Amino acid sequence: MRILHTSDWHLGQHFMGKTRQAEHQAFCHWLIEQVEARQVDAVLIAGDIFDTGAPPSYAREQYNQFIVDLRATGAELVVLGGNHDSVAMLGESRSLLAQLQTRVVPAVGLDPAEQVLVLRHRSGVPGAILCAIPFIRPRDVLQSQAGQSAADKQLSLQQAIQAHYQHLFDLARERRSELGGGLPIVATGHLTTVGASASESVREIYVGALEAFPTNAFPAADYIALGHIHRPQKVGGLEHVRYSGSPIPLAFDEASQQKEVLLVELDSIGLHKVEALPVPRFQPLHSLRGSLAELPALLASVASEGTPERPVWVEVQVSTDDYLNDLQARLAALCEGLPVEVLRIRRERGNVLPGLQREARETLDELNPEEVFDKRLESEELDAALRGELQGLHRRVLADLREGDA
Repeated sequence: MRILHTSDWHLGQHFMGKTRQAEHQAFCHWLIEQVEARQVDAVLIAGDIFDTGAPPSYAREQYNQFIVDLRATGAELVVLGGNHDSVAMLGESRSLLAQLQTRVVPAVGLDPAEQVLVLRHRSGVPGAILCAIPFIRPRDVLQSQAGQSAADKQLSLQQAIQAHYQHLFDLARERRSELGGGLPIVATGHLTTVGASASESVREIYVGALEAFPTNAFPAADYIALGHIHRPQKVGGLEHVRYSGSPIPLAFDEASQQKEVLLVELDSIGLHKVEALPVPRFQPLHSLRGSLAELPALLASVASEGTPERPVWVEVQVSTDDYLNDLQARLAALCEGLPVEVLRIRRERGNVLPGLQREARETLDELNPEEVFDKRLESEELDAALRGELQGLHRRVLADLREGDA
């Protein structure tokens, strides 16, 4: 059984005013080629197929066209909802897409058995049992109890998620027995696990107050296909617990990453091997750091990757000339005639600058909501315990808001 594990496409993303439509289109074409060339039996998208709950029409069209193109290859598709995805939007076309060899699991449903799927070889015979687990919201698995502390809520949520995984795993083993045994069991997830390395485009708190799910709380599946973290990686060094990462860089701190999808081969014994398939870079993206004297050479070094029709997107971190008020104009002059477009300028401020002067030079584009709140707390005379409690409450409020947006 050959499964292609991918996640976090974020169709419809706008990156500092730039659309990613062309990149996503190129990736979809490339992925179809890989499915055909490697005779993949099933493709798993482990959450965040869209960037927002109300994606633009072109992003929906890309999604639908990919499903049509994939069906022509003979492979089936399983789409799991992520924290960015709208449950209602993904669910509205489930019945229709089922006719195109696509199964969509937008959220945890009332019947757990609906999340246990049989994946089939191209020949039609069963090849694996899938515990198709999407992003889990607290209300899906847990009832709120009055008087619980934050630590109690976190422990209760972790135990509820673990129980949900174990229940589906038990159902998968029953289904395997009904089919005569000898089938590997695969599980999915869209969450943060202990030890996973994230990037600035990933929301830190993935569900309620639970920051990370322990790896040892997963059931004994032969392979666990995870989404939500955009950096491809093994979890805890385990070969069978993997994040595929996003197929394109979604933030400048991902610019140097080699993006990939994972070709997973399983048989009756279990996991046979996992092969990382490097995804080509469809849009040049770089983060440069240096002084104004060093930047001309740095810009020239990346300009060769661009064309007038497709310039290189660049973030510039100015290391020693942060006091200049005309940085944007100076950088524009340095880029003149080069196929380079500076999307963000960041100033690396020295400690000699007074606090207020330093903050005045920061823009909202450089700060996330957590950092804005933390900087506001810095202006108050608070003890460490109260400061930590306020930060925790603020992050839980943000998590609830983000969950509602999803």
